[in-house]
Amino acid sequence: MQTINSISQFHRLLSLPDPLHPLVSVVHVEDIRPVQNVVWEGFFLNFYTISLKRNVQAKSKYGQSYYDFDKGVMSFTAPRQLQSHVMLADDRQKEIGSGYVLLLHPDFLLQHPLAHKILTFGYFDYSISEALHLSVQEEQDMLDLFGKMERECAHIDMVTQEIVLSQIDLLLNYCNRFYQRQFITRKPVNCDLLSRLDQLLNNYFDENKAMHHGLPAVKDLAEQLKVSQRYLSDMARVLTGQNTQQLIHEKLIEKAKERLTTTHLSVSEIAYELGFEHSQSFNKLFKNKTNVTPLEFRSSFS
Repeated sequence: MQTINSISQFHRLLSLPDPLHPLVSVVHVEDIRPVQNVVWEGFFLNFYTISLKRNVQAKSKYGQSYYDFDKGVMSFTAPRQLQSHVMLADDRQKEIGSGYVLLLHPDFLLQHPLAHKILTFGYFDYSISEALHLSVQEEQDMLDLFGKMERECAHIDMVTQEIVLSQIDLLLNYCNRFYQRQFITRKPVNCDLLSRLDQLLNNYFDENKAMHHGLPAVKDLAEQLKVSQRYLSDMARVLTGQNTQQLIHEKLIEKAKERLTTTHLSVSEIAYELGFEHSQSFNKLFKNKTNVTPLEFRSSFS
């Protein structure tokens, strides 16, 4: 695995001239000609990328999933995330598609509010297969912003950083809005994902896996559903108002209520079955979620 630390180094691997600014660059996808190098089999970038690509003849892997860029989509990668690329065209000198790629080094954000704000955008932790699909108008809005940033990067002066960062801030806010829209417009797909999550949780508790392995982990659930943790939680929050961890707790309380009302197990035994080492932790969570203790809940049915 090779770490690519600088945008200039990445430009050379893409057969592009050196960027005018060492910390930010806007690249045309159609100008990219990846050099023959084993680096593409697995590498880390020490900077952000924001891409709007159409008809790209390549496969990318980010996280656990490959994605074919055969439609106009946006994707986002954060620094120090493992990636790989597989070129599909027989002739690597052919155009591999169209669109833009913004390369943004974290140092360009220093002493700017965006340095912290960019960490709050969960889609930088989504896998490639969870790319943002744009409407025609949304795509045009993004193309306009990429074009403005490209023109600004062509003449570096004292205010370049502030102008470019204001455009990036606007772009990221739009993308946040578009992802919220995508969760809703693709509701049948996402509701199916929620149903599968619910079934995984039912199986986990009903098969007494919690007793042997503890409470379900968001990471493990996301891997079984073949999505990233952030995407799963963000999607769940939009559709249910709760993130994945909160849904786990809701399911746990549901199963606890079943056992409290249909068995003679003690509270400690139920806590152990549901993955708690100490019944006090179970009691605290149960009361926090229901406003009563497990014993108070049980007694209300007797």
